[in-house]
Amino acid sequence: MIRINKNESPLRPLSAAQLATLIQEASFNFYPDDEYERFKAAYAKYYNISAAQVIAGNGSDELIQKLMLIMPKGPALTLNPDFFMYQAYAAQVDRPIEFVDAEPDLSFSLERILQRIDEVQPAFFIMSNPHNPTGIQYSTAFLQAISDKMKAIGGYFVIDEAYLDFGESYELTMQPHILQMRTLSKAFGIAGLRLGVLISTQNTIQQIQKLEHPYPLNTITLHIAIYMFEHPEMTTDFVNHQRQLALKLRQMFTDLVSDIMTVYPSSTNFVLTKGDAAHNLGRYIKSNGFLPRLYDEPLMADYVRYSIATDEQLDELKELIKNWRSQYDLSKNT
Repeated sequence: MIRINKNESPLRPLSAAQLATLIQEASFNFYPDDEYERFKAAYAKYYNISAAQVIAGNGSDELIQKLMLIMPKGPALTLNPDFFMYQAYAAQVDRPIEFVDAEPDLSFSLERILQRIDEVQPAFFIMSNPHNPTGIQYSTAFLQAISDKMKAIGGYFVIDEAYLDFGESYELTMQPHILQMRTLSKAFGIAGLRLGVLISTQNTIQQIQKLEHPYPLNTITLHIAIYMFEHPEMTTDFVNHQRQLALKLRQMFTDLVSDIMTVYPSSTNFVLTKGDAAHNLGRYIKSNGFLPRLYDEPLMADYVRYSIATDEQLDELKELIKNWRSQYDLSKNT
């Protein structure tokens, strides 16, 4: 079964030979005293920021958990739906969490978000952008309005940018109440190594570092990540290949089935579909060797989501969709 249900990378950024060399060179019998700082410096240079603005963790999940622990007293506020782990980690640490409910089409009203911030007075507001599960990227003006509102009430604004490398870059002036969360699990293809990053002003990062472990990442993960970001041209080429796969996936669904089901415009490595035909297609694809995301959650029961695969797998998926479409059209005409 080809797994296209978890928004993972179908590719690895390094060859077997490169990995073998890095593992051989890693002194994993010693604590990684210098590697963590070296990674932060390389990552910061790649994105043209200061290393003092960066903290890393065992996946962005650990960073979400840290925020739930260290943010000021008060509820968290998020979108519904959004990344389910916001709720899970809030529950772990008994942090109250409130929601801004989506419109019927899974969009979110800026006016309603700002209203809910006034009502809830959250310690922090967290949302994914591009949004999970729709794939929609919200505008800078949209984010700026939320940032301004959170600053006005003395709260923090956390933007989970896990999929931003598939979308469009944007400029939001960094302030102490703004935190940008990123991951190397998606566009950079090292989900199994567990590496997430949090970016803010130096003072805000210093506050979060109060919860940091002495050695937050293991030696192997650090050596691989250092190599990737100290070879920026190689890494940029890899990310561009991932973006091409995402474009190929989106175009496939737009061209072949967008007239008979809702296909959400996506700035991510996945495509979300909705409707009876979407479920029919999802079941057909699952019966033919691909595993899409079929949701158990009542709010998402009408939806099916597809992540990127290799070029060859996407070609195979395209043929499956064509075959299903011919059968679907035939059934509608008889």
